[in-house]
Amino acid sequence: MLKTVTQRIAGRTWELELLMTACLVLVIGLGTLILGAGGVVRLADLVIVTTFIGLFLGLSLALAVRGWGEDQVILPIAALLAGVGMVMARRLEPDLLARYGDMYGSIALKQVIWVFGGVAVLALVSFFPWRMRWLKHYRYTWLLLGLLLVGITALFGVERNGARLWLNLGFFQLQPVELLKIILVIYLATYLDAHRDLLGRGFYRMGRLRLPPLPDLIPMGLMWGLTIGLIIVQKDLGAALLFFTIFLAMLYLVTGRAGYVVAALLAFALGATALYPIFGHVQVRIDAWRDPWADPLGNGYQIVMALYSFASGGWAGSGLGLGDPTAVPESHTDFVFTAIGEELGLVGGLSLLLCYLLLALRGYQVALRTRDGFQQLLAVGLTTAIAAQALIITAGTTNLIPLTGITLPFVSYGGSSTLINFAMVGILLRVSAQQKSPRVL
Repeated sequence: MLKTVTQRIAGRTWELELLMTACLVLVIGLGTLILGAGGVVRLADLVIVTTFIGLFLGLSLALAVRGWGEDQVILPIAALLAGVGMVMARRLEPDLLARYGDMYGSIALKQVIWVFGGVAVLALVSFFPWRMRWLKHYRYTWLLLGLLLVGITALFGVERNGARLWLNLGFFQLQPVELLKIILVIYLATYLDAHRDLLGRGFYRMGRLRLPPLPDLIPMGLMWGLTIGLIIVQKDLGAALLFFTIFLAMLYLVTGRAGYVVAALLAFALGATALYPIFGHVQVRIDAWRDPWADPLGNGYQIVMALYSFASGGWAGSGLGLGDPTAVPESHTDFVFTAIGEELGLVGGLSLLLCYLLLALRGYQVALRTRDGFQQLLAVGLTTAIAAQALIITAGTTNLIPLTGITLPFVSYGGSSTLINFAMVGILLRVSAQQKSPRVL
């Protein structure tokens, strides 16, 4: 028995080495901040390091002892991104306190708690004895629960920056739209897998027009309605764009037809265009994107300051702790990529994007290797959810697209996003494990 356990641990040395690299990045980042502050080590710094190393190395050891053969790259990349997020929370906290007051106190310690909770959720998803088929059997229950939470939030939620996205639970503000990401991927994976044959049928003609069969139009119509509905009810352009991107990726995987993707994009664009003159919140975001310098002290202030921050960072950045990233509002959440670009430069920003690219490639490789159609779609949907969210928010903060107000996965400060992202990583690990062990089906 001991020999078997030793062999299993030796078989996951790649994951262990990558996790040690993530730990080293965290230690170097915190060490740089400590030296810049005169060498004063805070209790939060010790908590950050010990919690990070203990949680991730302990989880890796547990996965090795179990011996299901999960992917060895996904967890280290998630750990590295979470470590960067913890360093940035620790770096931004003093400046946020000085600029905006006590409302930003202890965000570094809170982020440690969120990461701790996220790893706990990941461990629960990975080790709790559940079966993938449970997700398929109760798909309507999950979907109704998610939509109910979003509906309650639209009626009784807390509104910020024109969008009502949070439920105030006292000790914690829940963002139900984050949970809806997983629920939506599960439902779409089930639906699209069950209707592969219908979706793969050829076109039929209506006069000179070539249209897909009606069953093909139903899921596209439902997703169009859901995304437009989110814009209307919650004024959440970011979630609507993210959900639609997830749907398009999964639809293309099933059909292999670019025409469906183009048609769906046109439908989404038409719906968003129709809503533009109706909702002032959407107008503000788009106008600020088109010309932020038209109102640099008002609606365009965030984007203008973000662009100046990127410009001041240059290639190598001003140095960790040496810039002024909190001059951009929400630099710890929506604009954390701006803070990274200013202090770590173009090199640091591109390195972070490379991590997301590697995570996406690994997730899609997991999908390609799986033999089950539902789990293949599930892996693609979850991977796209993380990668597309990173792409959307980084493009928004660099003014390539209108700012959407979503978080940078694992890096931005926030509880709901961190917990859900780790849950998605846990499911991806389960999908990768089923390729070698039938016990997780």
